[in-house]
Amino acid sequence: MIFALILAGGTGTRMGNIETPKQFLQLGDKPILIHTIEKFSLFEEFEKILVLTPKNFTSHTEDLINKYIKNNDKIVVTTGADLRNDTIINGINFLKKNFSINDQDIVVTHDAVRPFVTYRIIKDNIECAKKYLSCDTVISATDTIVEGDGKKITSIPLRDNLYQGQTPQSFKINKFLELYNNLSLEDKNSLTDACKVFVLNNEDVYLVKGDETNIKITYPHDLQVANVILNNKVLDNDK
Repeated sequence: MIFALILAGGTGTRMGNIETPKQFLQLGDKPILIHTIEKFSLFEEFEKILVLTPKNFTSHTEDLINKYIKNNDKIVVTTGADLRNDTIINGINFLKKNFSINDQDIVVTHDAVRPFVTYRIIKDNIECAKKYLSCDTVISATDTIVEGDGKKITSIPLRDNLYQGQTPQSFKINKFLELYNNLSLEDKNSLTDACKVFVLNNEDVYLVKGDETNIKITYPHDLQVANVILNNKVLDNDK
């Protein structure tokens, strides 16, 4: 079985003084979260699409899905967490409780605030996760990356070997849980994304080509950029 986890558990404090978490902000004619869910709804392969939201926004999320998305029987809203990997664990625990998960079952995890993920990226994640244990969506680094200690440069890594991480990140469900439980509390606290669980356990993570427009909406400026991208896509579709 193949599942999707839409990670919408955060409150978006870096977006500034907003009344609702950033995933519920309007992008064009609908909320950011709805744009994202719609991309995953195109895939018949998904057994369920879990949308993990803040506890006090579950009803609101369900109302939005019912308003904007037809044939939404595969979509389930459940509670996320403040931290990304805690949200993933909540989602996996939900799957383990409600489905008979075997070692070949996979999950495609994606940031709720990356609304421009493409069909091709999701499809490539599914195929890669079927073949391997895990994969990460990336784009090549375009700027020189400088490492420093806060005062001076300590190294300038070769850019050819550097990538910028995006999502989806996809993996075998049982293996992720096994490796996560192997980590020390210190390692768990150091996690910034799901794939690091595999890296810390010396397991290979394969690369899936991302897209420059697959941006994460984090700051107010990102929302302005997202509206430009959306308008350009609408214009392209009208040609």
